[in-house]
Amino acid sequence: MASPVRPPKLLKTLSREALVIGVAALGGAAFALFGVPAAWLSGAMLLVAVAGVIRPLPDLRKPWFDATMLLSGVLIGSAATPEALAAASRYPGSLAILFVALAAIMLATGAYFHYVARWSWIDSLLAAAPGALSAVIAVAQAKGADIGKIAVVQLFRILVLVAFLPSIMQASGDGVIGQAPVAAAAGPLAMLLVLGCGLAAGLIFERLGVTAPIILGATLASAVLHATGLVHGTLPQEVQIAVLVLLGAVMGGRVSNVKRRELAALFPLAIGGFFVSMVVALAFAWPAAWLAGVPYATAMAAFAPGGLEAMAMLAFTLGLDPLFVGAHHLARFVVLGLAMPLIVARLKAEPPEPKA
Repeated sequence: MASPVRPPKLLKTLSREALVIGVAALGGAAFALFGVPAAWLSGAMLLVAVAGVIRPLPDLRKPWFDATMLLSGVLIGSAATPEALAAASRYPGSLAILFVALAAIMLATGAYFHYVARWSWIDSLLAAAPGALSAVIAVAQAKGADIGKIAVVQLFRILVLVAFLPSIMQASGDGVIGQAPVAAAAGPLAMLLVLGCGLAAGLIFERLGVTAPIILGATLASAVLHATGLVHGTLPQEVQIAVLVLLGAVMGGRVSNVKRRELAALFPLAIGGFFVSMVVALAFAWPAAWLAGVPYATAMAAFAPGGLEAMAMLAFTLGLDPLFVGAHHLARFVVLGLAMPLIVARLKAEPPEPKA
């Protein structure tokens, strides 16, 4: 009689995942102890990333990721109160500036990688794309680009943004960075309604082939329910901390798949690319902040070249306007996902140059 295999294997997998989450929680708690902005998210991500570089860690499985995206979407959408939506008329002008900034970031950062690092144009543009990492990697695979170095540059930018952008914004002098406003927790039935509707919308989007379906579905469902007044309040503070820890664990864990030797070689190039993209993004954020009538720190978060879920959640935890930030990152996410195949359609990946 064959001995049972699945339960021990499942227990081993769960124990390894618990270790990753524990490391993330430790990093978040350490950052919170020292009063670092967005501590639970940035601390969790940094410690998992460092631990993953020293010794590879297992990636959290899809159910963990989907649950994190579902709860993140619920939190982001809970900001869609009728009062917040009344200010949406100021977004079109700043969104127009965002699209110009998107092209400028890709051209400037892509030129840096092409002329300084001597990468092919397809690798350079994909590495320069500000956000929409999953779409970028999908296009890179389809076009035969160098996914390894593209992923390293993209992940480095996200790691640095989430870890250090709060401190940069805090030093900007706006005086708006601090703790997120304490919102009343919604009742159990209301939260079950939001979670159920968000999951249903996410599964529908997934069936339709929409990119990042769970977080988009949850955000949409939560926003509609809160905007119509059917639901008031958000997730309890303890659940919000757990979501930030899980999100940090998921993001930081991706670094464990990158070889240390490759990381060391690409590190100087990643620093240069990050500097170029941030200078361009922050330059465009200033007129957008003036036009939209929002603090410069809020525009910085909206124009920063990071991922949709990370930057929107960062805005939520910092007490910025998550709708303004989320709308801009969502617009860029969708535009990049649709445009990337067209941008690189006529470009071909170049074989690596032979070593001397």
